[in-house]
Amino acid sequence: MKEAVLQAKQELVTEISDKFKNSSSSVIVEYRGLSVAEVTELRRELREEGVDFTVYKNSMVVRAAEDAGYGDLKESLTGPNAFAFSEDAVAPARVLAKFAKTHSALVIKAGVVEGEVVGIDTITKLSKLPNRDGMISMFLSCLQAPIRDFACVVSAVRDQKQEQEQA
Repeated sequence: MKEAVLQAKQELVTEISDKFKNSSSSVIVEYRGLSVAEVTELRRELREEGVDFTVYKNSMVVRAAEDAGYGDLKESLTGPNAFAFSEDAVAPARVLAKFAKTHSALVIKAGVVEGEVVGIDTITKLSKLPNRDGMISMFLSCLQAPIRDFACVVSAVRDQKQEQEQA
C-alpha cells in the first residue's frame, strides 16, 4: 500500500517536472479569496489561450521544481497556489495579470519563462506584450514595410516620368 502511494507521488512529481521543462512559460499564483465562480471564469479564460491551470500540493511542486532545475521557486511556494503552464511564453502572464487587475485576491508570485526563474516584475512586463498572433502580425508588418516603401518610390518615379512625357 505504501509503495503504491509512493509510486503515485513520484509519478506526480515527474508530471509536474515535465510541465516545467516543456513549457515556455509557467506562472505561480495565489488564489486565496477567489470564489468558485471567479476561479471558473479564470480557468475558462486561460483555457481559451491554451494555458494549463492546475492546483498541486506545494510539497510536490518543490520536488518537481528542484528536479527541473528551478529550486529558486521554493520561496514562492507557500499558501494555496495554482500553476499556469503554456507553450506560449506570454499567454499565462497576460491573462493572469489582466484577471488580477479586476480581482485583487489573485496574487502573481513568480514564474519560469524560457528556462529562467523570474519575479513579478518580469511577469508584469510580459503581460503587456500582445499574443503570439499579434506578435507575428507585427513582425510581418516590419518585413513588409521596406517592400511597401520601395513600391511607393517606384510608383512616384513612374508618375513623374508620365508627367514629364505629357508636358
